[in-house]
Amino acid sequence: MSTTTACPECDGRLHSEGTETVCGDCGLVVDEDAIDRGPEWRHFNDDDTDPRRTGAPLTRSRHDRGLSTEIGRSTRLKGRKRRRVARMRTHHRRASIGGKAERNQVYGFTEIRRLVAQLELPESVRDRACVLFESAQEAGLLQGRSIEGFAAAATYATCRTAEVSRTRSEIVDRARADAGELAAAYDALNRELGLPTGPIDPTEYLARFASKLDLPRAVERHARALASAGADAGLVNGRNPSGFAGGCLYAAAREHGHDLTQRETAEVADVTPVTLRAAHRDVRDLDVAAEGDGGEDREPRHAGSAPADD
Repeated sequence: MSTTTACPECDGRLHSEGTETVCGDCGLVVDEDAIDRGPEWRHFNDDDTDPRRTGAPLTRSRHDRGLSTEIGRSTRLKGRKRRRVARMRTHHRRASIGGKAERNQVYGFTEIRRLVAQLELPESVRDRACVLFESAQEAGLLQGRSIEGFAAAATYATCRTAEVSRTRSEIVDRARADAGELAAAYDALNRELGLPTGPIDPTEYLARFASKLDLPRAVERHARALASAGADAGLVNGRNPSGFAGGCLYAAAREHGHDLTQRETAEVADVTPVTLRAAHRDVRDLDVAAEGDGGEDREPRHAGSAPADD
């Protein structure tokens, strides 16, 4: 119904007659339909925002975008009726998958959702990984290759493009594919689809590594400053960002007097102690002031002051 208070023709006063809105001066019918723009169903709850019958939102993490229906299970059914509903459920599940390609997509999307859940990744990474898997399938890259490998590679590639700090070993540990299958699938994705993958910023790893090593926030802040200074100095170029982040954390922990070994830091960073030591040798000479636990700055150690271990 119209919300105007004056006639658009003569600026006269409007009044309602049934479902019509009429000007009292010139007789112009301004509005003639009473449209109810609310929901088409009825319920008896006090909440006007009841989302019933609206269905689940569309998602790219399912082959049918989440539009298909499912036959649920009920413990109240007994005997012949229960067996009949079970047969209906089986036929419905088979009919919801059109062919082999769609069956592979269902399996790949299920594996991606499982990986994303175990790695505690956001839903945006899940949806983008499923879209990447679908693009690889449409390009014919899955022929002769492992579906599990492509699911793991799609998840890893999405983490790389979204700058989410997850190492390849972390994904392999939770995937149903081995390192070789993931590498082959990732190379195919990167070569055929031209993924915009670049090196991850080492600072993205620092919070997670510091939490695993039980280091205080002051050490993490100092390591972040070391990583930023190292990036400005060009020390990150050609390095493993995970190993460089581990080297910054180890150097910061030494500056703050924490008893941290190179071996346990390398295990958390998923690199060898040799890689960690190389990064530590470069970042410990950077002119970055260390923040004390109480917020006071103190002079950093210079080269050769940190004792070697492991």
